[in-house]
Amino acid sequence: MNHKQSFKQMFSRSSYWIYSLLGLLLSTVARSEVIQLTSQNINNILATHELVLVNFYADWCRFSQILAPVFEETAKKLKEEFPAPGKLAFGKVDCDNENPIATQYHITKYPTIKIFRSGNVVKKEYRGQRAPDAIGTFIREQLKDPIIVHESMEKLDEIDMKKRHMIGYFEDKETDNFKTYRRVASQLREDCTFHAAFGSVSEPERTGGDNVVFRPPNTHRQDIVYQGPINNPETMLVWATDKCVPLVREITFDNAEELTEEGLPFLILFHHPDDIATVETFNTEVVKQLLGDKNSVNFLTADGLKFSHPLHHLGKSSSDLPILAIDSFRHMYIFKHDVKTDLTKPGLLKQFVDDLHSGKLHREFHHGPDPETPPPPSADQNNEEEKHIPHDPIEKPDEPTSPPESSFVKLAPSHNRYTLVPRDEL
Repeated sequence: MNHKQSFKQMFSRSSYWIYSLLGLLLSTVARSEVIQLTSQNINNILATHELVLVNFYADWCRFSQILAPVFEETAKKLKEEFPAPGKLAFGKVDCDNENPIATQYHITKYPTIKIFRSGNVVKKEYRGQRAPDAIGTFIREQLKDPIIVHESMEKLDEIDMKKRHMIGYFEDKETDNFKTYRRVASQLREDCTFHAAFGSVSEPERTGGDNVVFRPPNTHRQDIVYQGPINNPETMLVWATDKCVPLVREITFDNAEELTEEGLPFLILFHHPDDIATVETFNTEVVKQLLGDKNSVNFLTADGLKFSHPLHHLGKSSSDLPILAIDSFRHMYIFKHDVKTDLTKPGLLKQFVDDLHSGKLHREFHHGPDPETPPPPSADQNNEEEKHIPHDPIEKPDEPTSPPESSFVKLAPSHNRYTLVPRDEL
């Protein structure tokens, strides 16, 4: 064998291994079950799948690097288990390259795993163990049928009346009406218990066609009938959300940790337990002014006598009730207006929340009030000579201070597995 033939054989063998390795890499990429989400495809992917688990990450984040292969392995296993088109998808968002998406979903730590159902983000993030088995168990639970089917009307009188219930009466399971109901049930499965009855069992409740009702807690057949188009998922979801998820919830020692796990700042009205009027006013104004902020803030009421510790952090006591405050899980900020008289002033409550997200609340705590832009002088003022020089000293802003520390952050899951995004304005 001459040197020329030897070289050709070596080159041939090297080429074989190079192309084999390249093919392996390409096939690995091709087999990836995690979809790279961008501003061009995210809305379509979210809207066309029943459930989407999305990993919001940054390449430089060590915890994101650890999660990436786990997320990929989980996606591969679960997609094999749930292969039906439109059933399940795994996605990932590079937050450095897709900052508008990260901002839209209020990403404050990497990696963050969010759940989307039928295009809508679920308030609760996935904070379970970051292992394929744990994520798989969570996904299987999420994909279980959210509807309890009843074979008799008597069974519907035995449901737990302490909970919120949605009941659908349908001709059969193949109608568009029931498919719409199932879609809504999937979205609100943690907030309401959904029931259904079909055919002859449901016939007494279907005199005017298929029917959906809401049964409030602690009632017996005092059902509220859905009056909208029963085959319109958007309209039914709005109605069902209003019934199943109170916009303003009460925080207690029993549910505080669960509310904290949702990862949203708290807007809390601390009130005396006998002060029902202020609570009702707060509920009304939240609906009027803050409906668009419901996915970025949790609106809560709290018994100011039981939750005296947060008041202490704010330098207040039960004698100062009612008190309105924001807890961002880093700092607490107090509503500086009179709650009883100023809560109903148009836009004032909305401005308080906007000032949190813009960073104004945090900035003013450190540097004093933002300077106000004076109105431009009128023509008369420009023509007049200055006739008055004030002798009073100019008021200086207070010395920079630090806002009180969060009272609820200790209930949140550990940050040890996150890289926190530096957002001091929160």
